[in-house]
Amino acid sequence: MKLRIRRFAAALTALFALSAAAHAATETYLFDKSHSKVGFQIRHWLTKVEGRFTAYDGKILIDREKPANSSVEMTIQASSIDTGQERRDNHLRSADFFDVERFPTIAFRSREVRPTGAGDFSVVGDLTIRDVTRDVTLEVTDEGRGTDPWGGERAGFSATAEIDRRDFGLTWNQALEAGGVLVGNEIRISLEVELVKQAAAEAA
Repeated sequence: MKLRIRRFAAALTALFALSAAAHAATETYLFDKSHSKVGFQIRHWLTKVEGRFTAYDGKILIDREKPANSSVEMTIQASSIDTGQERRDNHLRSADFFDVERFPTIAFRSREVRPTGAGDFSVVGDLTIRDVTRDVTLEVTDEGRGTDPWGGERAGFSATAEIDRRDFGLTWNQALEAGGVLVGNEIRISLEVELVKQAAAEAA
């Protein structure tokens, strides 16, 4: 019996050691919102309109040795949408579109990170808008890493994705007398993100 207990204890010790090693290999980076942009583009009749969200938080767990172990989490405040036109932004916040009173946040959580080339990755995850969750793939490029003038470790990434807004219940539109509709269905998402490494004490 004592031998079995010792073996069990040794197995637990080895498991905890492996878990600690895996955790140590992962570095936590937080969004620097003053140097980042969460944007989108959608067709409006004859041209394309660009917009952004100004309130969001996120973090990336980076495993440099095994990028497939990395992950991304992000939460956006839907009411922070900004297309540079107040009347349009208020319409986008209404029940016709994001319905921010009922669904205040947009969220993304990765499930898989697949390296696709030198510094390029496909990040597959769950995007939730209006409480509807769909698979979305972000095409991500590693823009590099470095140390800022204050000693902080930083990393940069850019990412794009395309979604159909109707998949998330964003179905409002208006028919035009000349034919067609006022608003396109395809939304191009674009992210330019600078991150700062979280200190080990903070991460713990």
